[in-house]
Amino acid sequence: MPRIAHKTATALLVAAALFMEILDSTIITTALPAMAQDFAVPAAHLSVGVSAYLVAVTIFIPISGWAADRFGARRIFALAIIVFILASVLCGASTTLNEFTAARVLQGLGGAMMVPVGRLVVLRNLPKEEIVKSMAILTWPALSAPLIGPVLGGWIAENWHWSWIFYMNVPLGLVALGFTFWLLDSQKGEHQQFDVKGFLLSGTGFGLFMAGLESFSSRPDDITLPSVLVIAGLLVLIITVRHMLSAPAPLFSLDALRFKTFRTTMLGGSIIRISLSATPFLIPLMLQLGMGYSAVEAGTVLLWLFAGNLLIKPATTWIMNQFGFKNVLVCNTILIAAGFVALAFCDKSTSGLVLGLILFFSGMARSMHLTVLNTLGFADIPQYKMRDANTLSAVLMQMNRGLGITIGALALALATIFLEGSNTDPNIADFQLTMWMMAAITMLSIIDSLSLKQSAGEAILNKRKIRMSSAQK
Repeated sequence: MPRIAHKTATALLVAAALFMEILDSTIITTALPAMAQDFAVPAAHLSVGVSAYLVAVTIFIPISGWAADRFGARRIFALAIIVFILASVLCGASTTLNEFTAARVLQGLGGAMMVPVGRLVVLRNLPKEEIVKSMAILTWPALSAPLIGPVLGGWIAENWHWSWIFYMNVPLGLVALGFTFWLLDSQKGEHQQFDVKGFLLSGTGFGLFMAGLESFSSRPDDITLPSVLVIAGLLVLIITVRHMLSAPAPLFSLDALRFKTFRTTMLGGSIIRISLSATPFLIPLMLQLGMGYSAVEAGTVLLWLFAGNLLIKPATTWIMNQFGFKNVLVCNTILIAAGFVALAFCDKSTSGLVLGLILFFSGMARSMHLTVLNTLGFADIPQYKMRDANTLSAVLMQMNRGLGITIGALALALATIFLEGSNTDPNIADFQLTMWMMAAITMLSIIDSLSLKQSAGEAILNKRKIRMSSAQK
């Protein structure tokens, strides 16, 4: 297979694995009532299945880079898929909540090892001029899976049985496993001693923090426990950072943050990722509680966002080459905020077509922005620091997903309290104010984007480099 075609095929394999992992974190949300009936527990108790998965993924991500270097990326990626398949079967066969929760933790372990290792395989030894194309491929799962998941999960639960949500991972995983042995090599990285202290500290800190975020979403009436968990997690993470900076061979280094482009996409990029992660949570609620849509209708309308994601994807590379990273980030931030503002003017009288067009163009801006962030983040990272940058990026993006739901829920609760005087069921006015809040949060990320140099990331924008070189001559 030609080298370029091999790289593209590898990126598609990793994207498919990433899609499967992210889909599994969202697909059960609309199937929880059916699952609760089989488990004979209140539906609210099933939130532990969502929490257990997200927390497990976050805890075990930091070990993925070390494991790939120690045992080889192909071996770890294949093992992660096998664990994910096995855990999926156990999830589908669960008859009690405790069995299901344990299976979800195991599934989270597989997901944690699968995604960052796969992305490391793509980024390792990848020429700078190919980063744009590869990262465009790796971005689509994060855009599409959270939108498709709830609709697909609800449909499966209504028409088949909720267990098929997990059983369908078996054929998908087996196909991915076959391509893994065909496409990936057994290359190992530089071996270093395992940082036990760093793993225990990072695992405890990330676990407590993510558990706290999930508790905020599931316990809006009592924030005592969530607050304690979040604060404890942050304190442990501060200790973890001090350890990573002083340890001779840390679990993963923080040196990548010294690069301006990486730091900007991790800090300012995290802010806008949080607002974008809140979208699949807030919009279905707005449509159902504020505008009277059914669950199926709300899910169908949300697909307009997905359509916008897909339509702009073929043009993302051209746009980045044509206008440069900084210009696209700045303009796109404004467009995403404008999308939230447009939603703030929607009410029960808004036609489905108008709402669909707003979501469609918002989806285009969302896709473009995440592709730019994911590409620019690794533009200036040297190959010998790619593993640590990839691990840190994976952890932060996982936390962004959890924060997005939490911040969205908190903004809605604050809007309801402000307008209604208490945290009751929200109406359309509460959702409108929430959208204004999300627009304001989005605009905060523009500060980091404006601080970038105009030439940021130029090393990987081939067409732009050629054009500038010709102009100089």
